Amino acid sequence: MVLLSIRDMTVRYGGVLALKNVSLDVPRGTIVGLIGPNGAGKTTLIDALSGFARASGSLSLGGRSIGGLSAHERARAGLGRTFQSIELYDDLSVEENVAVGMAAARSPAGHSNPTLARTLDLLGITEQRHRPARELSQGQRQLVSVARALVGGPDVLLLDEPAAGLDSTESVWLGERLEAIRASGVTILLVDHDMHLVLGLCDEIHVLNFGEEIAAGAPDVIRNDRAVAAAYLGETHAAPVSAVP
Repeated sequence: MVLLSIRDMTVRYGGVLALKNVSLDVPRGTIVGLIGPNGAGKTTLIDALSGFARASGSLSLGGRSIGGLSAHERARAGLGRTFQSIELYDDLSVEENVAVGMAAARSPAGHSNPTLARTLDLLGITEQRHRPARELSQGQRQLVSVARALVGGPDVLLLDEPAAGLDSTESVWLGERLEAIRASGVTILLVDHDMHLVLGLCDEIHVLNFGEEIAAGAPDVIRNDRAVAAAYLGETHAAPVSAVP
C-alpha cells in the first residue's frame, strides 16, 4: 500500500530548475532510499515534501492531499523530518532536546509522556537521557536528531543524511536503529551518501541527477545500472555488466 505519493514535483529557484517533474511512491512499512551526486536535488525534494520549499505538483499522505499545507501542518498530519545541520541545543540534555519534537506531536507534550521514553529506548539513547548534548559523539547526536523527529509520532520520517560524519561502526549502529524504527511501524524516506548503508538497508532506491530521476528499483537493480554508475556510484559499487552479444 502506498503511504506517501509524489507526482510531478517541480521546484524553481528564480531561473534555476532545481527539481523537474519527480514522481515516486513510498509504500507503507518500507525504507526507501533517495541518492544522487551533490546538487542532484535530494534535499530540495525533502524541503518540498516537508513544506520548506515552494513546489508545484501533488503530494498525498495516506490518501490525503497535503501539498497545500504549511510545514507545521504537514508535521501534524504525520510527516516528520531531520535536517543536514543537526542543530541540537548543546546546553540542554538529550531528553530536553528530544522533547522539543513533542511540539509536532498529536498528544500533549511533556517529559513524562510515554512516547518520549519509548523513543529514547527505540534509538538506544535512554542511558544518555540526562547528558548535555555537547558531550555526545557524532553518532549519538545523529540519533538524538532522529529521536526528535520521531517523537512527534510521524507516519513517514524523512531523513536527510543521518549518516553524515559517522565512521563505519557508527553507520552500522545507525542502520540497526533505522530497522528498529521501521519495525515499530514508521515508514522512512532516506537521503544519504553512505552507499553501504543505503544499499544494505533500503527496500527500494530512487536516483536523482540534475533534478530528475534517472533510475529506480531494488538495491541490486541500482548496483547494476550503467546510468547510476556513471552519475554517482562509480566502479567501487557498480557491479560489472555483461556484454551484449
